[in-house]
Amino acid sequence: MFGLTPFNSRRNGMVRRNDPWGIRDFMDSFFSEPFFLESTGIRADIRETDKEYIVDAEIPGVNKEDIKLELRDDVLTISVERNEQINEERENYIRRERRYGSYSRSFYVENVKNEDVKAKYANGVLTITLPKQEGGKDNRRRIEIQ
Repeated sequence: MFGLTPFNSRRNGMVRRNDPWGIRDFMDSFFSEPFFLESTGIRADIRETDKEYIVDAEIPGVNKEDIKLELRDDVLTISVERNEQINEERENYIRRERRYGSYSRSFYVENVKNEDVKAKYANGVLTITLPKQEGGKDNRRRIEIQ
């Protein structure tokens, strides 16, 4: 997050000749922000066993209440919506910032028992267990090319 300080301690308050408006410092701090990095998406690992699919999605720094999980028409969607407000007062400086961000990730899953899907969120990892339907048959067939 952008810190409110009377001067930039890295440069001892001095202005660089080739960066008089501080654009380089602004870009450096913007792209090193944790919230910027979080908005790049949801990283996930998907495993398949004989009886179920298991999705481990990394969503660090998010409250469980900010995560929405939906399974519709064989598409599993994980979405996160964050609305954060920071109020900080110290000495003569007052800082109020608001951030909003949302992102989602969808996966196609078939032959899943919708009513038995379970999810658990702990230590920044959302684990979703999707049991397979019994007797789900494989509708694939090889098509010969002529």
